[in-house]
Amino acid sequence: ENFTHFPNRVMDRYTPSPPPEVAGTGYLLKLVSGTANMELSEGIARQLGLSLEPTSIGQFADGEINIQLLNNVRGSDIFIVQPTCPDVNKNLMELLLLIHTLQLSSAKRITAVIPYFGYARQDRKTKPRVPISASAVAQLIEKMGPNRVVTVDLHCGQIQGFFHKTPVDNLFGENEFVRYIESKNFDKSNLVIVSPDAGGVAGARRVADKVHAKSVVTILKRRISANVVDEMQVVGDIQDTICVIVDDMIDTGGTLCKAAGLLKEKGASQVFACATHGLFNGPALDRINQSVLEEVCVTDSIPQKDNIQKCDKLLVISLVPMLAEAILRIHQERSLSALFQQ
Repeated sequence: ENFTHFPNRVMDRYTPSPPPEVAGTGYLLKLVSGTANMELSEGIARQLGLSLEPTSIGQFADGEINIQLLNNVRGSDIFIVQPTCPDVNKNLMELLLLIHTLQLSSAKRITAVIPYFGYARQDRKTKPRVPISASAVAQLIEKMGPNRVVTVDLHCGQIQGFFHKTPVDNLFGENEFVRYIESKNFDKSNLVIVSPDAGGVAGARRVADKVHAKSVVTILKRRISANVVDEMQVVGDIQDTICVIVDDMIDTGGTLCKAAGLLKEKGASQVFACATHGLFNGPALDRINQSVLEEVCVTDSIPQKDNIQKCDKLLVISLVPMLAEAILRIHQERSLSALFQQ
C-alpha cells in the first residue's frame, strides 16, 4: 500500500504527557476542524485521544459558507485544523469564519493550525501593480483574532513576519523526509540531496547533514512564468549518484519532472523526490508517472487519498504525529524546540 503513516513514530520519542484535560493550562483542550482535510484532523484527534468538536459547516445556495458550533466551547483552549489548500478561497473563508465563530463563542484561546498556507507564493511584488497576497491573507487571519498560528513549511519563511502581533510557529516537514530517506537504506557515500533552487539550499543542507549524505547539489533555473521554467543548470557533481530532490511543494509537476530528467542526463543513477505539500494540479500525476522519478514522497498536509490511486510512484507520510505533539506542547505551554531539533 502506498499510503504510509509510520504510526507512533513521534509520540514515542517524547516524555509521556498527562492527558489533555488535566495538563498545564487548566483549560480544556478541544479540536475543531474545517472541511479541507478531515482525514488529517481525525488522525490528530485520535493521536491525542480526543474527538473533534461537532460542527455544522455548509453553504447557502449562493455559495455563502454557513457555520455553527454544536457544543459549548466557552473557556476552552481551541485548536482549529484547516489547511487552505484547493479550493483555496473556500477553505480560507471557512478558516476565517471558524476563528470568528470561536471568538464570539468565548473560547479562552484559539490556535489556527494551517498545515498548508495558501497564497504563500505571492510573497512580494515581482511586477508593477500586483498584490502581495501572502501579506493580505496574513492580515485577514490576524484580524479574526487567533492567539497563535501553526504552519508547516511555509513557501517563504518570512511570511511569519506578515503577522504583526500573532506568534507563528512554522514547523519543518524535513524530519519526516529524513525518516523516509533512512528507511530506503541508500548507500550514504553515494547519496546527494538536491535543492531545486537557490532558496532551498539551507533546507537541503539540513536534510543532508541529518542523513549523512555525500553532498548537496543545486539546480539553477530561469523561470518564464509561475509554472514554466525555460532553462536549468545543475551545480555540482552527480555522476553515478542517488539524487533526492527536496522541495516545499509540487504544483503541476513540470519543473520537478524536468529537473529529474536533467539529473539523469548528468549521470544520476536514480532520482527520488520529497515535497511537503503535494498540490498535483493539472497534469502533475501523469507527468510523474511518465517521468524518470523512482518515487515521490509527500505529506498529508493536503488530502492525497485520490492521488495515490492515480500514481503508483506516490508515497504519503502523515503529519499527524508531529502536529499532535505540537498541539499538546502549545496547550501545555511547553517548548516546541524538540520538534525542530529531532
